[in-house]
Amino acid sequence: MAQVLIELSCLLESCPDLNKHPWHIPGTTGIVLVTCVCNCVNTVHTQKPHFLAVHCQEVGGKNYEASMSHVDSFVKELLSSEAMKEYSRARVYLDENYKSQEHFTALGSFYFIHDSLKNIHQYDFKAKKFRKVAGKETCSETLETTPMLEKEKFPQDYFPECKWSRKGFIRTRWALPDCVFDLVNIHLFHDASNLVAWEKSPSVYSGTRQKALGYVLDRITDQRYERLPYFVFGDFNFRLDSKQVIESLCSTATMQTVRAAETNEVDKLIFRESDNDRKVVLQLEKKLFNYANQDIFRENNGTSLLQFDKELSVFKDRLHELEISFPPSYPYSEDSNQGKEYMNTRCPAWCDRILMSQSARDLVLKVSPHPNTPKVARRLRGAPPALVMNV
Repeated sequence: MAQVLIELSCLLESCPDLNKHPWHIPGTTGIVLVTCVCNCVNTVHTQKPHFLAVHCQEVGGKNYEASMSHVDSFVKELLSSEAMKEYSRARVYLDENYKSQEHFTALGSFYFIHDSLKNIHQYDFKAKKFRKVAGKETCSETLETTPMLEKEKFPQDYFPECKWSRKGFIRTRWALPDCVFDLVNIHLFHDASNLVAWEKSPSVYSGTRQKALGYVLDRITDQRYERLPYFVFGDFNFRLDSKQVIESLCSTATMQTVRAAETNEVDKLIFRESDNDRKVVLQLEKKLFNYANQDIFRENNGTSLLQFDKELSVFKDRLHELEISFPPSYPYSEDSNQGKEYMNTRCPAWCDRILMSQSARDLVLKVSPHPNTPKVARRLRGAPPALVMNV
């Protein structure tokens, strides 16, 4: 029986004390896969997975033109690290070709196979057959012509205002001794403005994500290839229903609308308590969500807010999820000294998810007599979720 671990991560850019980080690469200008490395090393030591899958989004960070040149050096460092010495087979796929705007997704998919796991095969989508996995390979820039994966950027008319951004998906297909499945790395559209997201329920951004996710599901289940169990995990950018959650958090507050002098458009919303010296409960701007009591997002893993997490419900017949047992995964502070705090840019939400088809869920649950036993959990504060399963 093989233990498969599915994990989410992200490439982070530099922070002020990055050079002090033990995984900083000497000679770089300060890019480190902080969350990924900490999670990978911790996972290898504690879980000892036979097959480790790590999906990253925003490879190279937001300033990818300046940072991308360091990613390859980092990957080499990771593959040769002491922690990964028993993983002599690996596949790394990095979409680094930022000069090709019509194709660039900034996605990164890492797969590590333990030496004890024999006869692992990966699907060749061009030849339509499985090939045995041997050695370590890293592929970047030309992912469009790589037969061992499917990569797509969403059609331009899917993008808000038809402006290109780094959103799309990568699919790989794997055959272990006892099962075959697809792994899909995904990055969906974010909320561009808190004020627009607040205007109606559900928000216009929710509709855009729904359309894009539906596109991915249609593509990975169409007639071109045999339909198999699939896991879709990455940054879905799922948000809480902004209008409803704000109405709940500010139920006893009064709202003040501040408009821009030049355009008369809403510039900010200020919610104040009716008494208590009219204390500000929430200030909302395009890129500001400053709520007075962050503890509500952490208490009992934020479960009181799960009632506003509704975007997945549209796909209840196609996608399944195990019980969430961690606080909202976004937007944690990028300051290493404030890793337990949320930034005040967006309403905290469970953006990073591990979703699966019904047949994939059956794979996860087949060794458990109690359907609610497995959970999507997190080992480090601020780290994205991970799922361990035996197949």
